[in-house]
Amino acid sequence: MTALLETQNLCAWYGAAQILFDVNLQVQRGEVVALMGRNGAGKSTTLKALIGLMQKRTGLTRFLGHDISKSDAHQIAKLGLGFVPEDRRIFTDLTVLENLEVGRQAPRHWPDGTAAPAWTHASLFKLFPNLGEMPTRLGGRMSGGEQQMLTVARTLMGNPFVLLLDEPSEGVAPVIVEQMVQMILALKGQGVSILLSEQNMHFAQLVSDRAYVLEKGQLKYQGSMQDLAANDEVRRAYLSM
Repeated sequence: MTALLETQNLCAWYGAAQILFDVNLQVQRGEVVALMGRNGAGKSTTLKALIGLMQKRTGLTRFLGHDISKSDAHQIAKLGLGFVPEDRRIFTDLTVLENLEVGRQAPRHWPDGTAAPAWTHASLFKLFPNLGEMPTRLGGRMSGGEQQMLTVARTLMGNPFVLLLDEPSEGVAPVIVEQMVQMILALKGQGVSILLSEQNMHFAQLVSDRAYVLEKGQLKYQGSMQDLAANDEVRRAYLSM
């Protein structure tokens, strides 16, 4: 099976400091993949490199067969790779509906011609009922958890084939975490592939099929989520605090 998203020997730098070292990963159609590691392991940098936000990066990155190794972020987004940043970056002076409109892109089709998942205000409000209750509320007057939902919903308005989720469970209330779990499972059920950066093992277990583990910018483990959960040695070495 051809991967929707794959990297070969991905390296990335902030200035003169190299953060990623020859990272190889794949995301297949309809699967949820967890990119795990402690704070500072390079998880967010990996997602930023994939979406084109790291100016200094090397290696091969392919998305839907396109070489996006040197593409800019807006070009990659147009191809259908969605990115939900950890810091949300909603427009605080726009309403919920206006924020959603910012992310709108045309419906997409898979390479075989079949329709890919397409999102509307109505379908997103069904997925995120809280947002449906506040369509005219300004982004700056929403709670952190509500802003997190809005960021995901805005990205889905771009009808992505693959969604990059950066630390979706970080810093939000348990009830929001549970809603994030249900959201990810619902997206998977509709055929959206997801690569999520995460350090919460319990959260990752609930939603992920496979996992990669990063330590200091290097891949130290890859395998099924079930195998990682059973591997005490790997979890103690690279995931325990």
